[in-house]
Amino acid sequence: MNLSSNFRMLARYNQRMNQQLLAVCEQLSSDQLQEQTHSFFPNVMAYWNHIMFGDLIMLQRLIANDLVSLDKSSLAGLPVAKSVNDTFVSTINELRILRTQVDDVYLQIAQSLTDATCSKVVKYTTTEGERIERNVGEFLQHIFNHQTHHRGQLTCILSQFGLDFGCTDLPVIVPEGYQAQ
Repeated sequence: MNLSSNFRMLARYNQRMNQQLLAVCEQLSSDQLQEQTHSFFPNVMAYWNHIMFGDLIMLQRLIANDLVSLDKSSLAGLPVAKSVNDTFVSTINELRILRTQVDDVYLQIAQSLTDATCSKVVKYTTTEGERIERNVGEFLQHIFNHQTHHRGQLTCILSQFGLDFGCTDLPVIVPEGYQAQ
């Protein structure tokens, strides 16, 4: 397995996990989605907005470095990420639409990746002003780790609401493994 096929698998995993957890969150009332969780983020929607922030800002950085070629229609209507506290959506329905679009974009990126692309360098400045240079492979790994980390926190909150979020194991979620198309 090479890096590009590994990222295709991770993009598919993230898409499927986001769909799975969105389906669980749709069982919550509007009040529950905004209820104080006394956790890292104040409520369920804040978790989703922060995950979206990470995805959008990293996508912006890939595009700014001219490392991905995407159809302009894929990017139409995507908000611009500026701050870790950005709010992109306030309802679960808005979230489903935007989450689907962003996951589709990352699937397109993963499908177009080559090992040569994964070894190129992405340069950016963090929201805290730190200048960073990483190869695309490391950069993409961070994107997927960021989502997984915060979805883990979200599953804890969903458990406290008494909801079953199902299995989160990669081999179960993407049984086709790195051959995922």
